[in-house]
Amino acid sequence: MQKRRAAVRPVNERIAKLREKSVKAGVKISGERARLITEFYKSGAAEGKSVPVQRALAFRYLMERVSLPVEDGQLIVGLRGTGPQEVPTYPEICTHSMRDLEILDSRENMPYKVDDSTRRLYSEEIIPYWKGRTVREAVFKSLPRDWLDAYEAGIWTEFMEQRAPGHTAGGDRIFRMGVLDIKDEIKKKMAELKPEDPAYGDKMEELKAMDIAADAILVYAGRYAEKLDKMAGEEENPGRKEELKEMARICRRVPAHAPETFWEALQHYWFVHVGVVYETNPWDSFNPGRLDQHLYPFYSKDIAEGRLTRDKAKELLQAFWVKINNQPAVPKVGVTAEESFTYNDFTKINVGGLKEDGSDGVNEVSYLILEVLDEMRTLQPNTAVLVSDKNPERLLIKALKVVGPGFGEPPFFNFDGVVVKMLRQGKSLEDARTSGVSGCVESGAFGKEAYILTGYFNLPKILEITLNNGIDPLSGKKLGLETGDPAGFKTFDELWEAFVRQVKHFMDIKMKGNDIIEEIYAKQLPVPFMSLWINDCVENARDYNAGGARYNTQYVQLVGLGTVAFGLSAIRYHVFDRKTVTMGELLEALGQNFEGKHEMLRQVILNKTPRYGEDDDYADEIAKNIVDVTVKIIESYPPSPVRKASKRAYFLPTTAHVYFGKVTGATPDGRKAGMPVSEGVSPVQGSDRKGIAAVFRSVSKCDWDKTGGALLNQKLTPDLLEGDENIKNLARLIRTFFHMGGHHVQFNVVSAELLREAQERPGDFQDLMVRVAGYSDYFVNLPKGLQEEIIARTEHREI
Repeated sequence: MQKRRAAVRPVNERIAKLREKSVKAGVKISGERARLITEFYKSGAAEGKSVPVQRALAFRYLMERVSLPVEDGQLIVGLRGTGPQEVPTYPEICTHSMRDLEILDSRENMPYKVDDSTRRLYSEEIIPYWKGRTVREAVFKSLPRDWLDAYEAGIWTEFMEQRAPGHTAGGDRIFRMGVLDIKDEIKKKMAELKPEDPAYGDKMEELKAMDIAADAILVYAGRYAEKLDKMAGEEENPGRKEELKEMARICRRVPAHAPETFWEALQHYWFVHVGVVYETNPWDSFNPGRLDQHLYPFYSKDIAEGRLTRDKAKELLQAFWVKINNQPAVPKVGVTAEESFTYNDFTKINVGGLKEDGSDGVNEVSYLILEVLDEMRTLQPNTAVLVSDKNPERLLIKALKVVGPGFGEPPFFNFDGVVVKMLRQGKSLEDARTSGVSGCVESGAFGKEAYILTGYFNLPKILEITLNNGIDPLSGKKLGLETGDPAGFKTFDELWEAFVRQVKHFMDIKMKGNDIIEEIYAKQLPVPFMSLWINDCVENARDYNAGGARYNTQYVQLVGLGTVAFGLSAIRYHVFDRKTVTMGELLEALGQNFEGKHEMLRQVILNKTPRYGEDDDYADEIAKNIVDVTVKIIESYPPSPVRKASKRAYFLPTTAHVYFGKVTGATPDGRKAGMPVSEGVSPVQGSDRKGIAAVFRSVSKCDWDKTGGALLNQKLTPDLLEGDENIKNLARLIRTFFHMGGHHVQFNVVSAELLREAQERPGDFQDLMVRVAGYSDYFVNLPKGLQEEIIARTEHREI
């Protein structure tokens, strides 16, 4: 822990104070946005207006009235909420009940404090007004019974029952366009519309809404300029007075105009970011994307012209880091909390990769960002190192040195593989090269694609239902198809075909639900402000939520690959090939949760089965087949009716693998009922005993280019990242893994011993950060089940 704490070293006292306040502040709910949005709709100002214009006017109402906090010493202004770690709510999407507020306030892990005034506001105004009006209610009212039954059984989760679509990142449009430029685009597009176009009315209303939203962010920036001018007039410290004057000047220039300096570029992006997350509560916040490439022209110009030093650039970036950390995820309850139980809102900063012309994308800002990450070590933002064959080894070595002290950042991505994924999906070569990863590990065309995630899909639960001939043993309900009593199967192929049929059955239901929900958001919750910044929305006069982006994709996130691969390997090996146990005996053991006499069979499975993750073709072939068949099923569906979105697959869990474990009985890999299933594409926790190289070989046998991304967690002992030679060896291994087709890898550099110590004395380990899934979090804040899952992951002691 001393090594970890010593790694935190902000550039100066100002940033150290800002960081300290940010990480020490408790998270609380702010009722301001809920009050204002309710005031607007109750006022009648929306009556008679089109839905896009209603939403734009609501956004303007917010921008005219929300608080304007300025943290002491900050260099960048704008904040979603009334203060650092003060989180707004979005009652038009999901109105929390009084019981929800009580749970959020009182739960042991990840609480959101709710004061008495907010409780009164909800009780007297928010809940009475929004009852029957929320998107969440419309979603659940519109979905068919078979969808609801599967959802309640834990076969999947739904991303948009409490949060809005989003999951996107800004491209270069943000950094080369000012709001006034975009207003000119809107005016031009309005003039081009043809009244004979059947969609003329809808397009004109969307453009009107975009124009109103554009004006709204100018109001917000102008209010900050006035406040900063006033603060400068009252400031006695000469240095701070000049800073405040410069900040006011910047707020008058951006976002109205395209930025011209490094400082302006950061402030410009931040106004856009805050606007996006005030408009709605999009999943995975919003992202600046390829920030090193976006900022480098400003950085190099400012350095050359004497306006900026490297240290000042670092200070500004560290101030930017604090801004992101001050905005936790919006409060989530129920299943949505179970699938993403974290304060982390997944703003992800990409470094490295390629330029649009295919050349090396690494520059001095890439290394500056890694230094900031190393010195700040906050919960947010998340990062991604995009590794291409064209990138210098120095980038990978520098990033691994940041990983060394052990807080889980940064993760590593095969960027050449990302380009292949994007090309396979029909993106242009230039758009593929400027793509990146957001959220956990999700590839997308930055600034040009609406790649919307729809929920996690529980593969181990579907295997359980297959083994029970369509019945969910937990509820006793018949949810699946009658694919036959497994005890009567004569071959493994019969079981495999039954499993595939069940996957297809449930995916049919899930996809119908996805299209229903997409239509609800397109009609009820357009996002005219976000649409300003995503390529082709203005040109198409179509909202981001309605298919306006250049590319539109709908993703399902598959969970539990390792559990199903190990389980099917066990059945094939022990029941059909070696015949050491009958299917009836295995089913009896599963029904009894491997208790009593069945523990012996469990030990045989755990210790005498070919396992995925140990470079054994017997098991790895099954994992590959699972990937191939699930992707084939998902991609077989036609584009969605509204956005014309193609259907794609990710393999990642966030924290859904813990929730899915709770609702899934014992599985054939020896896992007991209620325990977490495997996460991402990682092997079953503790089953990969032949080293990290064997894991890489197993994982790379699957064809990840067919997917949008696949998350791999690995846990290393701290000594493996000590010394230059160890770091070089690991760098070479990562390169080899990516050459073999791996998509992603991230490392927990921590011992199980230290984690057990933290469980015993949580007060002494409040700042112990670990890698969970596609993000890092404070270990002592995690629920006990998730803590145990992280501890159970194999701790590799050699490469």
